[in-house]
Amino acid sequence: MSNTSDPIRGFEAERTDRISGYGDQRGWQASSLDWLKTAFDRKYMYNFAWGGRPIIQLPTDMAVFQEIVWATRPDLIIETGIAHGGSLVMSASLLAMLDYCDAVESGGVVDPKTAGRRVLGIDIDIRAHNRQAIEAHPMSTKIDMFEGSSIEEPMIRRVHDHARTFERVLVCLDSNHTHDHVLAELNAYASLASRDSYCLVFDTVIEDLPEGTFPDRPWAPGNNAKTAVHEFLKTHPEFEIDQEINNKLLISAAPDGWLKRVK
Repeated sequence: MSNTSDPIRGFEAERTDRISGYGDQRGWQASSLDWLKTAFDRKYMYNFAWGGRPIIQLPTDMAVFQEIVWATRPDLIIETGIAHGGSLVMSASLLAMLDYCDAVESGGVVDPKTAGRRVLGIDIDIRAHNRQAIEAHPMSTKIDMFEGSSIEEPMIRRVHDHARTFERVLVCLDSNHTHDHVLAELNAYASLASRDSYCLVFDTVIEDLPEGTFPDRPWAPGNNAKTAVHEFLKTHPEFEIDQEINNKLLISAAPDGWLKRVK
């Protein structure tokens, strides 16, 4: 029922009630999964850019990521997997928006070179042309990049040392999507996510797509990011799947991957 005394609260209550029913819409969910199968076959998610850099994400996931950043207001976003750098640029631009809004509210100014919010990208192989393009981008003033395996102990220590001076941390895992690799990343980095923030795990949808969808990759149904998420959650009650996000997206590469830290 809507709250007529506060139109926004009424709108939000109606939205929550509407979304809660999506989980029972089996036909709609099946249609969405069929659409996603075709999208992966046709490389639909390769069609988009953020700030001029290719971003291999679904637009729906990008929209919800923006909602999470706005709600959690992190001062550090950690991302495993860099590719062309579009996701780093998106994260940096959203943090710059938060900087700007803080300045407006306080009556101050923003100096892009000294604003404290940062993005950290980690990749086992940052190709020279991608590094050059990212470093030439105006948002590079907010971006740091570490090259090396995300699951090797020296890198894990380096990332934890880097994160130590930040108060609100958001973690995004989007590199190698095999079960063992994602589980290792979860064990290495999920604890860095602040309470009421998130550890986001992408490409969990692999579990729901037909065998053979990724013939040239080591991940497949039974061996992927979603199986790792559910294994991780068995022993980490401090995280829960955000079911409202999980239900409302329908078109997403990250079903069950929206992990909110609740403890």
